[in-house]
Amino acid sequence: MGRTDTSNYREIFLRDTPMIDTRAPVEFGKGAFPGACNLPLMNDEERHAVGIRYKEAGQDAAITLGEELVAGELRERRIAGWCEFARANPQGFVYCFRGGLRSRTAQQWMREAGVEYPLVLGGYKAMRQFLLEELTTSVSRADFLLVAGKTGTGKTRVLEALRSVVDLEHLAVHRGSTFGHLLDPQPTQINFENTLSIELMRLLDAGVERIVLEDEGRLIGRIGLPQELREKMQISSLLVVEEPVEERIEVILDDYVRDLGQRYRLAHGEAGRALHRRQLLDGLARLQKRLGGARHTELSEQMQSAFEAPESVAEDLHRRWIETLLTEYYDPMYEYQMSRREGAVLARGGRAEIIARARELLGEAS
Repeated sequence: MGRTDTSNYREIFLRDTPMIDTRAPVEFGKGAFPGACNLPLMNDEERHAVGIRYKEAGQDAAITLGEELVAGELRERRIAGWCEFARANPQGFVYCFRGGLRSRTAQQWMREAGVEYPLVLGGYKAMRQFLLEELTTSVSRADFLLVAGKTGTGKTRVLEALRSVVDLEHLAVHRGSTFGHLLDPQPTQINFENTLSIELMRLLDAGVERIVLEDEGRLIGRIGLPQELREKMQISSLLVVEEPVEERIEVILDDYVRDLGQRYRLAHGEAGRALHRRQLLDGLARLQKRLGGARHTELSEQMQSAFEAPESVAEDLHRRWIETLLTEYYDPMYEYQMSRREGAVLARGGRAEIIARARELLGEAS
């Protein structure tokens, strides 16, 4: 017996089910799901023309125009793309915005080509609504344990040593600070929320109830944390990482000078060094108002000197502006934010101590 159309959205996301998204690229770009591949019935221009015809003359006229626009060799190419995906992903599904005309058209055309492929009832709209509701439910159910600490204490390194974790910065493709932009673009807000909902749902479905998050502000780059999550984090228990300023300087140096510089060089070759410097200077410029003009100018000159210096002394010069930013900008901001936290502090200590305590609380073997 062949597979049938489904509205079991939970199963789709728990199994990371591959799906054909037949919406136009502009729709897919605004929001989609992990595992979905955009193989549109109509491209953006075709969809726009059909939409105008629908408003002017109704559904039947719009369908007729769509059939005229997607015909002949173009139609065959699109069918071939769907069929290729279906054969490579036999457990997948096809969907459109509401599970209506576009996905059923793709399904029928594939059937005529000899390939049976079920669709997702309700389409993107229903799946998106399911994930939003599930996110609210998951946040309510979960017992969050926050890893907090001053900038440079290596909180992400703590998360990497644990299993029951949702790494918000990884999902947001951003390191969370003013300088945290990475080379890959951040996801859309919708895609971030979709992936976050799925990650929480999977952990809870696996029987994990205490989930570790890094303590974050309202924004990670341009991605906003959902309101219900922010409110729950505000009262969640904390593990506070404490490291001496010398160690914190080395963590920042490693992440934002060595690692980020290497990423730019691998992606852009000789131009990478200038792009890396531009990113850090732009990040510093965003702090100018809070730093004050004189301090910003001083730090900007130190940063530029570090980039222009020979390798033998460059890192020592980078350490100077890093230390100033940590002690004069980030530390006071952290103290203020911590004063507003309502959750209990369960432990303080270095990274190794916090990892050990987290594993104990989570019941994870070391």
